[in-house]
Amino acid sequence: MLLFSTPVYCNRKFQILSKCQLLEFANHHMQPSHLEAMLFLQASTSHRIYLLIFPKLKPHFLFCRHFFQDRIFSIAKSRFSSLLQTPIPILLDEVSNATMDSPSGIVGRVFNLVCQSYDEGDQSLRFLHVDISIEQAVAVVALLADREGSIAALSFFHWAIVRAQFRHSMRFYIATAGSLVARGNFEKAQEVMRCMIECFAEVGRLKEASNMVFEMQNGGLPLSIHTMNRILRIAADSGLVGLAQQVFGEMSVNQLSPDMHTFKTMIIACCREGLVGDVEKLFKAMEARGFRMDNVTCTLIVDAFCKKGLFKKVFWIFERMYEMDVPPNVINYTALINGLCKRGSVKQAFQVLEEIVGKRMKPNVYTHTILIDGLCKIGWTERAFRLFMKLIRSNLYKPNVYTYTAMISGYCREGKLNRAAMLLSKMREQDLLPNTNTFTALIDGNCKQGDIDRAFELLDEMKGVDCIPTIHTYNSMVDGMFKKGRANEAHKLLQECLLQGLKLDKVTYTILINEHFRRGRIAQALELFDWMVGNGYQADIKTYTVVIAGCCRQKRMEDGEKLLSDCLKLGLKPTKQTYTSMISGYCRDGKTQSALRIFEKMIQEACMPDSVTYGALISGLCKDSRLEEARALYESMLDKGLVPCEVTGITLAYEFCKREKNEIAMLVLERLEKKHWVQATNILIRKLSSVGNVDAALLFLNKLLDVDCSVDHITYTAFLSGCYENNRYSLVSDLSERISMHIAGNHGLKGEIT
Repeated sequence: MLLFSTPVYCNRKFQILSKCQLLEFANHHMQPSHLEAMLFLQASTSHRIYLLIFPKLKPHFLFCRHFFQDRIFSIAKSRFSSLLQTPIPILLDEVSNATMDSPSGIVGRVFNLVCQSYDEGDQSLRFLHVDISIEQAVAVVALLADREGSIAALSFFHWAIVRAQFRHSMRFYIATAGSLVARGNFEKAQEVMRCMIECFAEVGRLKEASNMVFEMQNGGLPLSIHTMNRILRIAADSGLVGLAQQVFGEMSVNQLSPDMHTFKTMIIACCREGLVGDVEKLFKAMEARGFRMDNVTCTLIVDAFCKKGLFKKVFWIFERMYEMDVPPNVINYTALINGLCKRGSVKQAFQVLEEIVGKRMKPNVYTHTILIDGLCKIGWTERAFRLFMKLIRSNLYKPNVYTYTAMISGYCREGKLNRAAMLLSKMREQDLLPNTNTFTALIDGNCKQGDIDRAFELLDEMKGVDCIPTIHTYNSMVDGMFKKGRANEAHKLLQECLLQGLKLDKVTYTILINEHFRRGRIAQALELFDWMVGNGYQADIKTYTVVIAGCCRQKRMEDGEKLLSDCLKLGLKPTKQTYTSMISGYCRDGKTQSALRIFEKMIQEACMPDSVTYGALISGLCKDSRLEEARALYESMLDKGLVPCEVTGITLAYEFCKREKNEIAMLVLERLEKKHWVQATNILIRKLSSVGNVDAALLFLNKLLDVDCSVDHITYTAFLSGCYENNRYSLVSDLSERISMHIAGNHGLKGEIT
């Protein structure tokens, strides 16, 4: 209950504080005349605000609604108008008797303590220790504002909101802001609103707080751009982009013009969520209002557009920035280079580098590091190393720990561990300490090469230099150990990982799922996958590919199809490995038509098949006796410059030989490079000899001799065995004679026979 030091006059100009006083008294006493007054005031003030401050009035609002809708309201208004210049019959001594002698009398004592502390210079009220309710705090802050002014009221407000019972009480914030509005101090009222926004955001009630900010307009507090920007910033930082967009829209509805900070905050929020369409609209709106983009925000926009592959939009943004007289800098161009490299467009990234140099900007070490990393990830480690050495020789920039780590990672991916170790030594000579990523790359490389013991040595060394292993480090170790059959040690390492407080991620679960599939535990693998997805782990395309491949290996193609459909619904883009697993599964199951359907879908999705994909499909067509289709695919693969797997050409040629189409079989192998042709021909001769098709084998042996090649000893022996087993001794005699002629001409057999 509030204390009244003077009679409160009801006139059309009285402020929010007077309304609050009147309603607070009505809340306690509910006299008919006060109820009429409350109804009159309610006509111009939000129901929600009063309901929040005065919960006791809530049951009466059902009556209020009917009252307002009824013509009786005009009667109530006329009755109340006669009291416009008459004091409400609440005498000071009546209020005093109702408060000082009741539990709410603490309001007066707290008021006096605050005033005393304030007079003694303790404006932060550090030494104020009282226990009061929310209703009493509302009364204190209103009384302070009325008698001592806004600053005193704010001091008590800030003292209160650090305490749990007040920090998240909407009533307290609204009462404080209303008291300040009553004194015309809108700036301090906005400060209270901003405090409310931050405190409510702590407990996930930002939307509720933002709604109240808009509703306070009904209480006489206009919107402030600074308050709106605070809401937008917190929403953006919290990932509540939808709320930020809603608030931004309501600003326009309420005719509050956004400033540069508003646009920047909204752009940042949309960039984080990848809403590039909204980013473009905001950029254009900002430009239309005459605001200029800064380079920091530009970097965020470039990064967002690059993640979506919208590189043309990036160049459009750069053009607009030049027109704004804020030209893109090296960091902006480096963000573009980074986006291109992550998309595998390294050639375009180097074109951008040339553009930077052409504009007389100097690429920094981070630009070069990104390019080195991009080159390594597409397998061009030698070119990456040349760029690395250019940095070594540079007088401007030297490789840093990230540059070395990028180069070491590249070599580890290719299994060139000696070179990686050499760079590690060179790095230490330059007084650069390897970081967690450096050690993780080395551990991963050694695990992929099967050297688990060396990986453990690196793990110990890593811990010895205070580099804390991450879940990525343990993932590499566990994956390598599973592949080497050291499952028990892998599980122990996972236990150690958990004891250190690390949380298993989707990569860990993918490794475990793959291990279940490898051991034939299909039910456990699928159960773990379902658990992973159901517990908030967002499975990526790598996880889906592992599960799809596992199902396909077990000929569970319906499950594979469903999983492929699920990942497409989630917006995931299947990789070559995903499609190849499906194609292999269908071919293994004898359903080549379904395999061709997946192959066509793969092409339509601009996912280019590799030699493994072609090999799986060609093998399936061969098993289904669709040799002409298989040959057409084989020719298409070679036309695209792909080098077929060794087994692909041999399988196709062998199937033609089985059908006595030896000439076609020869044509199949002749398109290979000489080295691959010799190797494939030798293997084919052995295979034909082993099944007794020595006539076809002899044709290929003669072809080897025709092109002046040596005959492999193992191949020759296999042919002889095939001839003897099939009583074709004459073929042996003819071949021996021809080989003798080659021996005379300084030709011979590979191996021991010369």
